[in-house]
Amino acid sequence: MTFLETIKASGVVGAGGAGFPTHVKLNAKADILIINAIECEPLLETDKYLIRNFPEDLVKGTEKIGSEISAKKKVIALKSKNKKEIARVREAIQNLKLDIEVKEVGNFYPAGDEQMLVREVAGITILPTQIPLSKGIVVTNVATVLDVMSEMPVTHRVITVTGEVNSPTLIKVPVGTSIKECLELAGGPKIDGFKVILGGPMMGKPCNEEDISKTYVTKTLGGLIVLPEDHAIINRHNLSIKHILSRAASACIQCRMCTDLCPRYLNGHPLYPHLVMRAAAFSDTKAESCKSAMLCCECGVCEMYACPMGLSPKTINQYVKTEFLKANVRWENKEGLEYEVSDMREYRKVPTERLIRRLDLSKYVKHSFDDVIEYEPSRAIISLKQHIGAPATPIVDEGEYVVKGQLIASIGESLGANVHSSIDGLVSVKEDYIIVEKR
Repeated sequence: MTFLETIKASGVVGAGGAGFPTHVKLNAKADILIINAIECEPLLETDKYLIRNFPEDLVKGTEKIGSEISAKKKVIALKSKNKKEIARVREAIQNLKLDIEVKEVGNFYPAGDEQMLVREVAGITILPTQIPLSKGIVVTNVATVLDVMSEMPVTHRVITVTGEVNSPTLIKVPVGTSIKECLELAGGPKIDGFKVILGGPMMGKPCNEEDISKTYVTKTLGGLIVLPEDHAIINRHNLSIKHILSRAASACIQCRMCTDLCPRYLNGHPLYPHLVMRAAAFSDTKAESCKSAMLCCECGVCEMYACPMGLSPKTINQYVKTEFLKANVRWENKEGLEYEVSDMREYRKVPTERLIRRLDLSKYVKHSFDDVIEYEPSRAIISLKQHIGAPATPIVDEGEYVVKGQLIASIGESLGANVHSSIDGLVSVKEDYIIVEKR
C-alpha cells in the first residue's frame, strides 16, 4: 500500500481534537510542515509525555510526512518552557542527522491553535475560514504523527486524568473504554458531586456524574478533568442560551475586552465579539455585524478570561454561528483583501499561568506525569463517528468474533475514517456504535 493508503487503512485522524481524517489532510503538497507539539490547553500532559518517550519516532514521522508532501521546511513547534521535551527532540534530530527545525514559542493560550501557530512559526496570517494549506502549510499534532508512524490500526489513546481524582495520572486505554473506568484508574473521584470535562478546560465538554459509565473514549480524547459540580467552569456550561442572552442584554458594558483579547482578531481577522454582544442585547442576532461570529474558533478567551462582567461571548458566537448556518449564510472574504495583524498582538497574548489562576485550577497543576497506567476493559463501546465526516459503515455481523486491530467499520470512499476493534471479543452492532465484549 502507498503511504496514504496505509494511513487510511489504519483509521488515523487528527488526535488533537478536531478528528479530521489524516489521509485526506496529507493528500497534498506544501512548502512547510509544522508539527504542533504545543499542547496549550491547561492541565493536559499527554503530548509532552509522548514527546519525552518517543522523540525518535516523532522526528522520523516528521521527516516521513515532510517528504511525502514535498515540504521544503519541516518544523516541530514546542513551548519554550518545556525544556525536557525540547532537549529530547533536539537530541533525536541530531542523532538521526535530519534537517528539521525546532521552533520555541511562548507560554500563552491558545498557542496551539492552527492559525496562531502558523503566525508564530511562519509569520503568515491565514485568511478567515481558510486552512493552512491555502498558504502552502500543513499542520498536524504529535499523537497523529506517532499514529502515522506506527502503521497499525488506531486502537488506543493516552489520556491525562486529573483534577479532583485521588491519583492524577496518564492512562493508556482502548478506544471504547468507559469514562467511569478511566477515572477508577486514577483512584476515582475524591469528592461527591462532580462533573468531568472531556478534553481541556477551555474547549472541552462536560459530562455528568450519572453519564460517565455510558460515555466512552474516542480517538480524539486527550484529557479528563474532574471538577466540583459547582465549579465556575461547570456553572458556565449549565446556563441556557436564553439566560446567556438575557445577561448580555442587562450587563454587557461594551468595553471591547472580548474583542481586544480575541486571538483571531489579533491575527487580523474581522471578528468583533463586542458587536455581536451588542446585537444580542437588542435581540438582533441576524444583524450584519453578527456575521463575524462565523469566524470564531471557540477558544474561550473572551468569556473565560477577558470579560470583566463574567458574560459568555463565545457561547453567543456559537449560537449566532449556528443560526447563520441554518439559514445557509456563509462568510465570504473580500476578494484581494489581506487582513493586517494587530499591532497589539504580542502584548495581548494570554499567559497560561495567569489563565490557570483565573480558571481556579492552580491546585490541579501537576508537572510530572512520567508513568502510564495501561488497562484493557472487558467491553468496548466503539463509536462509528469519531472523526469529521460521515460515520463508518459496519462490516461485521452480530455475534461475530473479532480481534484487536481488526477492521469493524469502513468509510469506503466517503470523507471519514475506518474504525477497528480495540479488544478481542464478540460483536454487537448498534446504530451509532459497535459493542465488542470479551467472552
